[in-house]
Amino acid sequence: MKKLSVLVLALIAQTSFAQTVTPEATAAQLLDPAKVADIAKDPKAAVAAMTNMMDPATTIALMQKSMDPATFTKMVQAGMSPDILKAYAGFLDPNMYTKWLAASMDPNFYTAAMAPLMNPNMYMKWLAAPLDPRVLQMLMAPLNPSMYTNWAMAPLAPANMNLMMAPLNPNLYTQWAGAMANPSTYGTFGAFMNPATYGNMTNPFAGFIPVPAAK
Repeated sequence: MKKLSVLVLALIAQTSFAQTVTPEATAAQLLDPAKVADIAKDPKAAVAAMTNMMDPATTIALMQKSMDPATFTKMVQAGMSPDILKAYAGFLDPNMYTKWLAASMDPNFYTAAMAPLMNPNMYMKWLAAPLDPRVLQMLMAPLNPSMYTNWAMAPLAPANMNLMMAPLNPNLYTQWAGAMANPSTYGTFGAFMNPATYGNMTNPFAGFIPVPAAK
């Protein structure tokens, strides 16, 4: 009875603390170089990702995506996008560390993180995983000639052709320069780069200069 009550409390904490994210969404986030940083920046997202990683559905989704050449194209596209700078610059924001400090003192965080380990249903899923239709389909994939055709034609795919030409596009560097110069990219620390933060401090005589009245 005591074990049952502990399990019930763990499941309640997991429901109240972790975000509702599907295993497929977690797999897609793990394969996105920019969005994967969001897991480390938010304790709730980290608990949701840890919970889904205990689910074989996430591993199956990762394996399915790894067999598709388009997955790697999207990963390289995300790596070349200035969004990746915005994602990892968030680690300079003190608010992120404040969230983790608060989570480290929240018993619900630890309870929600341990809930999948205490859930018997999770172990039953792993025992049944070898018979999952998606796993059986992947085992049969090497016998499908279309898989080899997709990989052979991948270098000629329009998305990959555009990707190879991207370094020759000046707009790419303009976007990166704009992201680097944008104070909002750096979160709280971006305020130090914004001249509006200092107001009249940048011009000590601004208070003595009369402002013309609007007509």
